[in-house]
Amino acid sequence: MENLIFSLNATVPVFLLMMLGLFFKKIGWIEEDFAAKMNKFVFVVPLPVLVFNDLASVDIRSVWDSRFVLFCAAVTVLSIGISSVISLIWKDKAIKGEFIQASYRSSAALLGIAIIQNVYGTAHIAPLMIIGSVPIYNIMAVIVLSLFGPGESKLDKEMLVSTGKGILKNPIILGIAAGILWSLLRIPMPPVMEKTVTSVAAMATPMGLMAMGATFDIKKAFSKVRPALLAAFMKLIGYCALFLPLAVKMGFRKEELVAILVMLGSATTVSCFVMAKNMKHEGILTSSVVMLTTLFSAFSLTGWLYILKNMGML
Repeated sequence: MENLIFSLNATVPVFLLMMLGLFFKKIGWIEEDFAAKMNKFVFVVPLPVLVFNDLASVDIRSVWDSRFVLFCAAVTVLSIGISSVISLIWKDKAIKGEFIQASYRSSAALLGIAIIQNVYGTAHIAPLMIIGSVPIYNIMAVIVLSLFGPGESKLDKEMLVSTGKGILKNPIILGIAAGILWSLLRIPMPPVMEKTVTSVAAMATPMGLMAMGATFDIKKAFSKVRPALLAAFMKLIGYCALFLPLAVKMGFRKEELVAILVMLGSATTVSCFVMAKNMKHEGILTSSVVMLTTLFSAFSLTGWLYILKNMGML
């Protein structure tokens, strides 16, 4: 019972905030346009400030773990490869691109930080997981959506250069880079700045989760059921069952293991839908997977945490 309570304490507050966002939308306090702007604001301001604060406030030399970062990168690449092979069962070329992206790309930044904070109070390890996975997420999303597009998108030098610029301008990546530099240079943070940064960073989790909940549309979750269900199963169960035992065998524990769990088994990020639409895809399959994984990750993440806690890994 103690382990179950531990798992629920880690996940329930996260998903209650999402449900609160859905409730506010239902009663008209948050409109769809406002929720979209909230999502963008969290991505551009509080979330980068949060990862900056997590890194700037510690000695990066003491928390850096090349082995952990390389593991996250390798597992991300393997997940994409597996999704690509499984996508061959679909004859529709456009579905393949959406299926691959939606089945591997996690809400690693927002949910990762939120859950690790709930369990351990800090999220110093989360930015390292983001460094290992998020750049690969973005690069491979452009490649697969181009290769398996409806015919209008082409994977060329111009698109790859544009993707590279997009990664370098990614607010979360910039927040990580600034935090690492601040920590390496050991720049003191004046109390006024520290309080301001902490206050802005504190907005990221509640605002981001409520915005995510407010964008939830259960009707879309049941469009293109078969590929959506398969992608959701892979996202929430398949990759965790495949790679968590490997992570345990390699000696990852506690914060590192929770970060890997969230990277592998959290809900598909909403930005998948935005990217799919921008690259001329229909987007229905992607939105369906986002909705399904958002709905069921509350149960699957709780279950995985319970299993890991029972095994004494957390």
